[in-house]
Amino acid sequence: MGGALGKAESPRKDWLPETKLEAKMVEAMQRRASAGAAMKSFNSVILKFPKIDESFRKFKSTFEEFDEDKNGVIDQEELRRCFHNLEISSTEEEINDLFRECDVNDDMGMNFNEFIVLLCLVYLLKGEPMSAQSKPWIGMPNLESTFETLVNAFAFLDKNKDGYVSKSEMIDAINETTTGERSSGRIAMRRFEEMDWDKNGMVNFKEFLFAFTHWVGIDEAEDDDDGEE
Repeated sequence: MGGALGKAESPRKDWLPETKLEAKMVEAMQRRASAGAAMKSFNSVILKFPKIDESFRKFKSTFEEFDEDKNGVIDQEELRRCFHNLEISSTEEEINDLFRECDVNDDMGMNFNEFIVLLCLVYLLKGEPMSAQSKPWIGMPNLESTFETLVNAFAFLDKNKDGYVSKSEMIDAINETTTGERSSGRIAMRRFEEMDWDKNGMVNFKEFLFAFTHWVGIDEAEDDDDGEE
């Protein structure tokens, strides 16, 4: 989307989600962003990278359990059984929509990082932020705490609370962390380009999640596993 960065907010009022699931994501994130973000700087997000990476890696064995045929991906039938075992209440249509949304390679199977993104979307869509008194949603409090951190990180970036992150919002977030550093604008643009997969100038929560799994090293972890076989 064209225009100067200072005017980047103007077309957003007319921005329409491309799928029904994206519309639900945007609505859910608007509610969360309106409630306020717990994070106060992008640096506080970066400092959590090692803990987030550790949480994801601990979940890898669970992913492998649901990969019943041991082919390295979870197909739709395996996903249905996964939802049943984790007691995630979803309709057939919702499961199919989630699968299509997160199977970015269109290979009819979700690898580990796609599966992580899918579960985080389910966490967002269930609608209730995790608290110390909350009953674990899928019996994995550490993973749920990580998902809550990711939701909060996106809510922090989404300054105008419209459910998307724009270039100017990303620049603002980086500048708040790196005040006075000449490289901050370049860092912000590079991070934004890593998130904006479809190059439409706006980042939704799914795009943010896929970029985040890359930032904390999930892609590298999968490559290491492949090399050991």
